[in-house]
Parts: sequence; C-alpha cells; structure tokens
Amino acid sequence: MSFFSRSSASNQPSQQPYSRPPPGSTSSVPSSGQRVPTPRYDDPRMYEKQGGYSHRRTPSASSRGGGAFSVVSAPNDQLAFTNCLIVNPSDFHQGQHVIAKQQYPLTVRHDNTGKISPGSVGAGSLQRQWIGLSLTGDSVTVEPYPHTPSYLGSVDIEAGFLRRGHEIPEAFSADELAQNFIRAYNGIMLSVGQLLIFEFHGQNLKLQVTGLQTVELVNAPPVQGHGAASGVLMEKTDVTFIKAADSAIKLKSSAKKAPPNAILAPNFKFEDMGIGGLDSEFSTIFRRAFASRVFPPSIVEKLGIQHVKGILLHGPPGTGKTLLARQIGTMLNAREPKIVNGPEILNKYVGASEENIRKLFADAEKEYKAKGDESGLHIIIFDELDAICKQRGSTQGGTGVGDSIVNQLLSKMDGVDQLNNILIIGMTNRLDMIDEALLRPGRLEVHMEISLPDEKGRRQILNIHTAKMRTNSIMDHDVDLLELAQLTKNFSGAELSGLVKSATSFAFSRHVKVGTMAGISDDVENLRVNRSDFMNALEEVTPAYGVAKEELEQVIQNGIIFYDQVINDILRSGELFIDQVRTSTRTPLVSLLLHGPPGSGKTALAATIARASDCPFMKLVSPDDMVGFSESQKVAAISKIFSDSYKSPLSVIVVDSLERLLDFTPIGPRFSNSVLQSLLVLFAKRPPKGRRLLVIATTSLRPVLTDLGLSESFDSEIRVPPVSNLRSLEVILNEVDLLKNPRDREHTMQMLQQAGFGGDNETGGINIGVKKLLSMIEMARQEPEAVGERLVTSLMGL
Repeated sequence: MSFFSRSSASNQPSQQPYSRPPPGSTSSVPSSGQRVPTPRYDDPRMYEKQGGYSHRRTPSASSRGGGAFSVVSAPNDQLAFTNCLIVNPSDFHQGQHVIAKQQYPLTVRHDNTGKISPGSVGAGSLQRQWIGLSLTGDSVTVEPYPHTPSYLGSVDIEAGFLRRGHEIPEAFSADELAQNFIRAYNGIMLSVGQLLIFEFHGQNLKLQVTGLQTVELVNAPPVQGHGAASGVLMEKTDVTFIKAADSAIKLKSSAKKAPPNAILAPNFKFEDMGIGGLDSEFSTIFRRAFASRVFPPSIVEKLGIQHVKGILLHGPPGTGKTLLARQIGTMLNAREPKIVNGPEILNKYVGASEENIRKLFADAEKEYKAKGDESGLHIIIFDELDAICKQRGSTQGGTGVGDSIVNQLLSKMDGVDQLNNILIIGMTNRLDMIDEALLRPGRLEVHMEISLPDEKGRRQILNIHTAKMRTNSIMDHDVDLLELAQLTKNFSGAELSGLVKSATSFAFSRHVKVGTMAGISDDVENLRVNRSDFMNALEEVTPAYGVAKEELEQVIQNGIIFYDQVINDILRSGELFIDQVRTSTRTPLVSLLLHGPPGSGKTALAATIARASDCPFMKLVSPDDMVGFSESQKVAAISKIFSDSYKSPLSVIVVDSLERLLDFTPIGPRFSNSVLQSLLVLFAKRPPKGRRLLVIATTSLRPVLTDLGLSESFDSEIRVPPVSNLRSLEVILNEVDLLKNPRDREHTMQMLQQAGFGGDNETGGINIGVKKLLSMIEMARQEPEAVGERLVTSLMGL
C-alpha cells in the first residue's frame, strides 16, 4: 500500500475525506447497496453535556461485541490517513473507541469500500508498527473500550517526514499544523507512543505522541484503567508539535506558547548546583541573555532583535566566575558547552591559532545554515579570556598572532555572516586588558561583575560546603553559620571553602595518636567539627581583600597614650569621619590628612582610627614596602591597593608618610611627578556605585604638600601636636611606669623645671614627639640607678 498518492482536494484540510463527518452524514456500503446511517458525532445519544464539554458515552457492547480479528491492510490511502482502525459496519459502531491487544486504545471507522469483511480489521503500516501486527495471517483482539474515556487537555507530538532523509526548504508553522490536526482528528483517541500519519502542505508526515495530559470534566465518572495514558482529542485540546530529532523538518515555533526546549528548569536553584551568593547576578544574566530565548522565535522576529551573543564575567579571583559559567552551560537545555582555556588556543604554527577559533564555531554555523532561528543553542566558554584577547597592538611580539586571534573571534561573533544560535561566555580577572571591540553590543555585551559575596551569600556558600557534615552529623551543634558569615567579611567563595577545610584539619588533629604523625586514635568515630575549629581556622585563613592585620598591629604595637585631651579629640574626629563615609549618601569618598612633627604618633593614630572602623578592607600604603621600587612600580603598587579597595563595600586605606612616597628631597628640590599625579587622581576618584572609601594620609612636611598641590585633595586636616608641657610628660611617665617610686618621680619633675622646661601651665619648654620621647624613656630605663637624671640629660640634649 502506498501512502504517497493523494488527491488535490486533500490539501484543503476542511475537505479532507478522513476528517470528522458533518452532522447527519451517511456512509454507503457497496456490498449491500444500502445506505447505512452513520452515527453523528453530535448525536445526543452519543454525548452527554457535562461541565461545558461534550462527553461521549461508550456504546454498549451487547449488540456489537469484540473478539479476535484477522489483520488486513487499510483499504486505501484515504482510510489509512484517518489513523483509525478500519472495521466492517457490522462489527462496531462508527467512531466507537476500542482497545486492541488489551493495551492499545483506538477509534474505529467504517469501511466505505466493502473490502473489510466481518471479523477483519484494517490497519495502516504505522498502526501495525505501533501495535506490533503483521499481514501474514496475524490476528488481534479488539474489544470495546471498557471505561469512560478521558479527554485531552494537552498533547505533545513529535513531527518528521515520513520518508527518511527527506528535506525541503519550507518551514511549517506549528500553530497551523495544530489547527489542521485538531480539525482532522477531533474525536479520535490518542495515547502515548502512538504513531500517526498526517498530510500537510502536500507532505506526508510521521507523527508520534510523546506526552499528554487529560482534563477532569464536571460530573464525569472517575478515570480508570488506560485513561491516564490516553484520551480523546477535542477542539479545546492544546496541541504542541515538536521537531523529531532524526528528521530535517523545519518548524516555526508557536507564537502562543514557549518552545518545548525551555531554557531553565522551573525548579532551578543555585544551591543544588553548588553555587551560593550569586542570585542577583544570575537574575541579571538571565534577563539580559536568556529571557529572549524563552519566547518563541516568531515573537522575537516581530521585535526585530537578535539574541545576546556574549557574556563577560569579571571580578576578583575565587569569586565563582568559572563555576558560574560551567553551571550556566549545564543548566541550559542546549548542547554540551565547549570549554576552552585561553592559552589552549595558541599554536606555534602560522594560522593554526585562528583555525582553532574557527573550529569552535563550525558546528553552530552548520546548524544555523540548515535550520535558521530554529537552531539549538551552542555555548562556548572561554576561561582566562585575557590570555588571547589582549588589546590589539599591546603585544610586543612581531608575529601579530594575538591581534589575528582577536580579529578572528570578532568576525565569528558579529561579522558579515552573523550567527544567532551562539552564546559566548568569557571570564577574566583583568577587564582592563580585554580589547574594547569585544566589549561592544553584539559581542560580549553583558558585563557582569562577580564580586565578593555579602553576608547572605557567605551564609549560602558555607551552607553548601558544610551540607555533608550536617547530613552525616559530623558538624557540632555549637557551630553557627550565621556567626561565621558575619566574621568572614570580604572572604571569597574559594576562601570560604579553604576556611572549612582548615577547620576540618583542626578536627583531624584531635584524633591523631600521641607521639605519631600518621596514627589514628581509637575514638575517630567521635570526630566532630566544632566552633573552636572554625575560630582557629579564622586565624589561619585570611582574605586577599581583607584587613592588613599584621601591618596595622605593627605600627600601634605600643598602643596609644592619652597624654592630652587633643588625642581624644583626634580619635573622636576619626570616628565621625568613619560614620560619615559609612552612612552619608553624598560622600562615598572621604579623605583625611594627619600632619605634625616627626614622631608625634600620626601613623599610630591613623592605624587606630582605621582599626576602630571595623571595615572589611583595611590596607596600609607605606614607603617601607617600596624600597628600591622604580616610579612605575610604585604607581602600579599604589594603584592596585586602591583598585582592590573598590571590590569591598567599605574600605579604609592609610597612606603613610606622603613625602617619602613622593621621594621628596629639599635639595633641588626633587620629587616623583608620576607618583604625585597618581595620588592626585586616586585621592579624588570616587569609588564605584555601592562602594565607600576612607583615605587617611600622614605627613611631617605639611608646607610641601601645599607647594605640590596635594593638600587640596583632602576633605579635612588634623594637626597632631608634640608633647609640649610637663603635665603631658608626667602622664606619659606614669603610663610607661618608668619611675615607680613617688620620690623619684617628684625629684625628676623638679629637675625638669630647673632645666628650663617650664611648669605645669607653660607650653614653650618641651617640643618633642611622643615616639621619640618613648625611645628616650626606654634608653633611660637601661640605667636603673639614675633613671631621672638620664632622662633629663637626654631632653636637654635636644
């Protein structure tokens, strides 16, 4: 039997001979010469009105029963295209629902050719393939459908050409295909896995039901038996056509509903994928890059836009850029992403590097030429993108390979032959090194900074890394993840992972046998990771963008001596500046200059103010760390510290001894103009949105800053005075406990008055920095028999 000869009338769906007969139509049976009335589909005897839907009653099997039937071919193509089981009118009612082999629900249709004799059933080749029948004397049991049939709310159907390997340039509308399908087969029973043959636009299509959902009608009896896997097609059924994987058919997705290959699973969660703290970033990525892909291509085509082709993830190391890109590739309903490390593209042979770029796009180009906008999504992930996409002209090599790679990538992403089925995800720690042409719209247009996680994000990450500990009851109950999230300011995701591993190492160490490095104690089953383990780990694991704890402690190791009210005033002013930068919406950048004579404690006061701020990022810019640096190295080091501060929500930078950083010398005079210009820019540069910065600088040469024009960069100045009276000196002596005997203390103060340093209320006799004074006190302490005399002698030598 051939399925490929159809009359021209069959191209008109409303006139197809196998569509539902109009009400009151009849069917002639040539064998008897009599006209047998065909039951109407809207015959009130066959339908019950229930809940607004017409609900068919199954005919009684008393007059027309089932049994074993011999299998024959469908009498002609017209009957084969009905996808019904063709029977003799004496065996079953027209349109009756039956079940073959006790598991294949079908609808029967009367033979109008007289070729089907009683006791035989005619089936098309696809029906025989689905049920498993042959024409060589095979028989099949066919019984009336034993239950009240369900009605289909929706049905998913795979479509492809009947002839294998057939291909045409025309793209079929899924909406039109669904309308014609319902018009042709309204009232027949469909079930999952059923094979159908359908003619559309002169092409024979092979269909397969891949999924369905039934609806519950009001006052309908409960569904039993096969009802859950089958149902009757009706006019309100939502039919979705999907392209068969092994067919070259082209389908235009429905404009009324999203395509079947949804971008994301509806129950998608980052925690399930091992990612925490990036919910807001992913929401932005989804809106910019994936939202347009959720909608049908026909709607996107009406808007006249193209999908986003590139995403660039940048930010500090360890924040989850590579992990996010890898999981984006796996969570999307697309092909396995191609992951490329930047250096792997490079090849020593001429033209080979460019060829490696072209190979990455070959599959996407081939499919896009064949399927156009119906093509699937191809994802290419570039790790360490700055290795191959540096600014053109910046490389010193004479081969020009780097520039050629950038040019090749630019042309493939948005060249003359544009592709709309690709998504490039690039990752880098150095956004400033990427060629600008790659960053424009049409290429890597979505720039997403993956910054350090906030407290909520840190808690999510800790929750992920400790999930198995809690599941297996290895983490002690005294561990509070919220407390750890509060204590781990400016920790990246990688550093939080390191913190958990460090804590487990402390737990392991408690179960090592005494006197051995490799033996395990007998109570290892009691292994628990407790709060003290995490506290010890916090001392061991420090964030890269955190507090320079050792540097700040070093400059204030002797503490602050409150020898005068002015010291309290300076620290109080520092607290006000901290509150200003923390809360003010108008001043995200505040700069403060502490100036005074050498050794007056400026650096210690600046470090004390910084530590009191409790900011997650604190750094000390000191000339001590830049001994031997060239001008360019100094500029790079200072710029990096300021750049790192912009990654933290709240930062404090202490710039110590400005005149030493500038290489200032009064002979000449000489100074480093490069460093000066850099400081002028950095002191006035506002941090990015959502970031706040306090800069505290110190100098012993305040007039020099005026000459250099640097003093105008500061919002406020505070003078740190020297020790200038005997009362302050006495407070310092008592604080350091130099003179323990009251008589010795009184005698020493009398000697200082006699030496001309003035009385308690005089301020002109002493003018010495507290740092130098403390050094003299320590030197005098080395001569216990004459401490007072030694101190007075040292002060008189000034």
